[in-house]
Amino acid sequence: MAAAVAIETDDAGNRLRFQLELEFVQCLANPNYLNFLAQRGYFKDKAFVNYLKYLLYWKDPEYAKYLKYPQCLHMLELLQYEHFRKELVNAQCAKFIDEQQILHWQHYSRKRMRLQQALAEQQQQNNTSGK
Repeated sequence: MAAAVAIETDDAGNRLRFQLELEFVQCLANPNYLNFLAQRGYFKDKAFVNYLKYLLYWKDPEYAKYLKYPQCLHMLELLQYEHFRKELVNAQCAKFIDEQQILHWQHYSRKRMRLQQALAEQQQQNNTSGK
């Protein structure tokens, strides 16, 4: 009985840890949050930098599939470099990253929409030629 309770407690603890780490990793996609962390000195804390290194396990497809903001993995990768962490103190750096993310999203959305339209047209042609 006590072993079952301990396992349930471990499962609940692991689930909570997973959720907290998932949420934190996704926050890294926000350049303004990164700027906030840099200005507060978090990136100078060796323990915090080691935690960022630990979080690289999210790049594994087994975990990455839960991410809604995949660009957070790119930011996590960049945060492994001291130079990048130092640059984030500058609000202009965060603004530049934010603008680049918006441009990427706009380009990706347009490209994806064109691809979907072309696919729909091709399927329509296949359906009409098959009749």
